[in-house]
Amino acid sequence: MDYRQALGVSLRKIRKARGLTQESFSLVSSRTHLSELERGVIGITVEKVIEISEVMGVHPLTLLLDSFSRFNEVAPEKLLKQIAKEHRKVGKDEPEAL
Repeated sequence: MDYRQALGVSLRKIRKARGLTQESFSLVSSRTHLSELERGVIGITVEKVIEISEVMGVHPLTLLLDSFSRFNEVAPEKLLKQIAKEHRKVGKDEPEAL
């Protein structure tokens, strides 16, 4: 499975878990476009990930985490630990969040 397919499977899984149809995304994407994304036929921009995630009511990283977990065949919890560790290393000079 390539990454586009993994993202498509995750997108479909989350969409269905939220009880949404492809038509539910009509304000941000056509049904045909969403179908192509779910089948892994086309890629997606960060902006579109954000828009689609907003319609599904999930954080964009939830969609990406699920898809990368599927693509790498690794538990999401393991990826979260890796991400947190990497972020600590690269985010040292960042001001603390409010």
